[in-house]
Amino acid sequence: MHDPSRVAVLILGRSSNSRALVEVASGYRVVLVCSNKPRAGGLDYARSAGIATWVWDSKGVDRDEYDSALTRALDDYRVGTVALAGFMRILSPGFVERWRGRILNIHPSLLPKYRGLDTHARAIAAGDAASGCSVHLVTEELDSGDVLGQAEVSILNSDTAETLEQRILAAEHELYPKVLSEFVKA
Repeated sequence: MHDPSRVAVLILGRSSNSRALVEVASGYRVVLVCSNKPRAGGLDYARSAGIATWVWDSKGVDRDEYDSALTRALDDYRVGTVALAGFMRILSPGFVERWRGRILNIHPSLLPKYRGLDTHARAIAAGDAASGCSVHLVTEELDSGDVLGQAEVSILNSDTAETLEQRILAAEHELYPKVLSEFVKA
C-alpha cells in the first residue's frame, strides 16, 4: 500500500474544494489532480500550483476501462488516499474495492440526510433549521459510507438554495482539509 499522506484529488469543474485541500494541507500532500472533464478549471489551478494532473474525457468510455486507467495513474504517483471534490462520475465497484477505506468524499448535507443531488433545496423545502456538509468514506452505495466529520450551517429564513450553498461551501473548505489531515495520520 502507498503512503496515505500522498493524496490524489478527483474533480469535475472549478473545484474550490481541491484548492482548499492544497492550500490548507497539513500532514498530507496533494500529488495529483484528476478529472474526467478536460476543461475543468481546477486542472489549471493544480498546474499553476505545480501539481501533476491526469485527465481523460470519460464521455463514451466504459466505466471499468476508465477506472482501470485512473488506478494506473494513481499507482504511478504512489497515491495512498483519494479525495473526491465534486467528482460526479460514479466509480466502478472494482475501483471502490481496490481503494476501499482510502476514498473520501465531501457531500453538501448532514448525512444520512439528503443523499444525492439538490441537497440545499431539499433542506429548505423540508423546513430544516440547519444543513451542512459531511466528509465520508466512499462505498458502492451513494453517499453511504462512514461519516468522518460534519459541519453544521444554520438555514436562515431568507435563504435560497444558492445562498445556502455558498455558506455550506465555505464550511466545506474548512472541514475537508481538517478531516483529511486527521484521516491520513490515523
